[in-house]
Amino acid sequence: MAKVTDAVAALALPVVERAGCELWDVEYVKEAGTWFLRVYIDKEGGVSIDDCEAVSRPLSDLLDEADPIEGSYTFEVSSAGADRPLKKPEHFARFQGAEVEVKLYRPREGRKEFAGRLGPCSDGQVVLELEGGEAVFAQQEIALVRLHPVF
Repeated sequence: MAKVTDAVAALALPVVERAGCELWDVEYVKEAGTWFLRVYIDKEGGVSIDDCEAVSRPLSDLLDEADPIEGSYTFEVSSAGADRPLKKPEHFARFQGAEVEVKLYRPREGRKEFAGRLGPCSDGQVVLELEGGEAVFAQQEIALVRLHPVF
């Protein structure tokens, strides 16, 4: 599946950039028996429905032409969202100092969820600044890191 997302990302990147946006992530997942291809975009000041449409229409045509996915799927283009997951090193660098939520595969100290300020991350480790100290998580123990917007 990584090959599908890589192929779609390569097709999507120039389309997304022409629309004045940034390619945040590409996801190809099966939910309730249906395959979904999701392209997440971001833009300074936020993503509008017009931005999604400006990416969706030309990218849909490119996908039909290149046909990188066998079988049927539902194609979606959407904003990365205020509570977006952080996956790539550049995501962690960009949001260092932001409030995040870390979810673990297995409990640590009796819990699987931690919230705090994202510290400097490197070498496959995520540092979370908590009240009273910091916690360091290895990449392999992390199920999800997402922004935790405070309104």
